[in-house]
Amino acid sequence: MAGAAAEQRRLATVVDSWRGRPVLVIGDAMLDDWRFAESDRLCREAPAPVLTLRRRISAAGGAANTAVNVAALGGLAVLVAPVGADVAGDELHDCLDRAGVWDRTVNQPGRPTPVKRRMLAGNQILLREDSGEPEDALDPDGVNNLLTALSCATEELRAAAGGEAPTLVVCDYGLGALPAPVRSWLVANRERYATVALDAHDLADWRGLAPTVVTPSFAEATRLLARAAGATPRPGGTELHLAHPDVDPADGPSELTVGAAPGAARALRTDGTPTNGAAASDKAGDRRSRAGGDDAASGHDRVAPPDGGTAPPGPVAPAERFVPTGEPIPGEDRVAMTGDGLSVTGTGVTVNAEAGEGVDRAVLAESRLAELREHTGADVVAVTLDTDGAVVGGADGEPRRSHSTPVPASHAVGAGDAYLAAMTLALAADAPLPTAAQLAQLAATITVSDTGTCVCRREDLLAALEVPVPDGGSPPVIGVDELATVVDAHRRDGRTVVFTNGCFDVLHRGHVRYLEQARTLGDLLVVAVNSDGSIRRLKGPDRPVNPVEDRAELLAALSCVDHVVVFEEDSPAALIETLRPDVYVKGGDYPPEMVPEAPLVRRLGGQVRTLGYVPDRSTSRIIERIRTHSQERENDLTTKPS
Repeated sequence: MAGAAAEQRRLATVVDSWRGRPVLVIGDAMLDDWRFAESDRLCREAPAPVLTLRRRISAAGGAANTAVNVAALGGLAVLVAPVGADVAGDELHDCLDRAGVWDRTVNQPGRPTPVKRRMLAGNQILLREDSGEPEDALDPDGVNNLLTALSCATEELRAAAGGEAPTLVVCDYGLGALPAPVRSWLVANRERYATVALDAHDLADWRGLAPTVVTPSFAEATRLLARAAGATPRPGGTELHLAHPDVDPADGPSELTVGAAPGAARALRTDGTPTNGAAASDKAGDRRSRAGGDDAASGHDRVAPPDGGTAPPGPVAPAERFVPTGEPIPGEDRVAMTGDGLSVTGTGVTVNAEAGEGVDRAVLAESRLAELREHTGADVVAVTLDTDGAVVGGADGEPRRSHSTPVPASHAVGAGDAYLAAMTLALAADAPLPTAAQLAQLAATITVSDTGTCVCRREDLLAALEVPVPDGGSPPVIGVDELATVVDAHRRDGRTVVFTNGCFDVLHRGHVRYLEQARTLGDLLVVAVNSDGSIRRLKGPDRPVNPVEDRAELLAALSCVDHVVVFEEDSPAALIETLRPDVYVKGGDYPPEMVPEAPLVRRLGGQVRTLGYVPDRSTSRIIERIRTHSQERENDLTTKPS
């Protein structure tokens, strides 16, 4: 028991160590739309249920959910992605704001925000409607705007981290957010990032990035190996291979099919008919394999001599041409990988009778980790196996297996994003690979308790480790003396104290976003709120609108705020002297040098940060709009004829 407790404390130390770590997420952002309905009868027109909508939830999806998970786990998350100028885009912005993600998305008029709409009844997904296709490409201006946002966000994070290189997470789900110019920029600027994580449906598009970690699904790993094998055709063309069917691998468990080996050459005459060496069922128009390379997909004829060498440039010989194949030929059925003695050779993977019982995807993945590291250039490869957990391998060549608990598919949406976020944060915090793999699997597992898009919070992760979350026993609204004691205890434990102050008269979106960003800069956020008398002296006799009791309670209700303290003075200088915060945060567009309290904070050994406000979101403007609207209504009433 003592050993287990020590291990849990060690893992919790890693979770604490990644607090505030800057992470830039770029990729395909989407909106997850969940619609919960009830049904008690079938319609007359068809054997289909009649649904009554009861509840609707919107959540960040794709790259946006990865950024949300980074923020929820305690990192400083910035999202760069194209988002449409539409209702779905507005909802996605709101999701990011609520999660405390720094929203650096790029508006793309005319290009819809990708949406996955799910309709459920009794927690069973009845249907899913997707919008947003790879064909919705970014125009040249959109690409340039995305590159500008990417470069600016990188420097913004570097500045927030005191000059240290940020972490990069690339989420490429094939929806067009990462065209070739963006991929090239990321490869060329790889040195600007300390840790790079890659989650891509097609890993072959990212040669040269040299990521720290890649997290392919089993289907994605299989596809990469198939394409790699296709690059060096094997003579004979009689081997079988494992290929993924032409569906979205994120939609469910991987299915494997039997077909001709990737790169095995079929001889075709110029009219498309097979030569004598081809199978009888090998008709013209058979599907080409994606494993055959980009030329097969583009429709260009790639000449391959029978010996597998490189063909010289020039026209295709009139007699015949060779086309790489890899898709199942007609008549071949799907196979299941079991331990019953089935022998399948595919891209070099062999499962045979000697393997015995228990041969499964994990065994296959473990056998190919070294090749996956070679083909991706990654230090770490984590092959995710949905309900079967994951297989992780690093430079030491030692595979590590983790397990998960099987759950309904509606519970596991986005669990991979939680896995990716935790794995990235742990590696960025220099955690050993076994620790990073353990925390990543735990983060993914504890998010699948209910239907919806999975998000793992730092508090949930610590609770799963049975480690008490700091400050649980202290009330949010606290006196100065008690607060000083709490802050001293945190400082002795090596935690960072963040301090900010303000009137917070009418709590609005700008306040919430500002406080969420401030919370990511340390381990404890203390908000000092001006008393009513102090506000009257600063703002005039008609302020505050809300009394200090209401203002303090609303602030304390925010999950990002740890403690609220009320001060009577016009300046928080005395509180700063007492608490000696590690980081002092103010809102505004001015540099830290212009903050009146900056010299005092620095003399006490702290840092000063300024965070910008959300445009057109200020207490004064809100009060002005309310008063203007009230006056207009009063004028309308007085001018109406009796």
